[in-house]
Amino acid sequence: MNLKKILTFAGVGLVLFFLIAEPQQAAQLVHNVLGTLRSAAEALITFVKQLF
Repeated sequence: MNLKKILTFAGVGLVLFFLIAEPQQAAQLVHNVLGTLRSAAEALITFVKQLF
């Protein structure tokens, strides 16, 4: 196995452990990330609208 595969499996394992051990915190983290992405998308849309 190469290092990339090992790190990928380790990352997936860590995420699964986090989801199983702390599901409420994991859900809050996902909610925060999606909120941040939404805010960034809205800011980009506002910027593009101001150009035209």
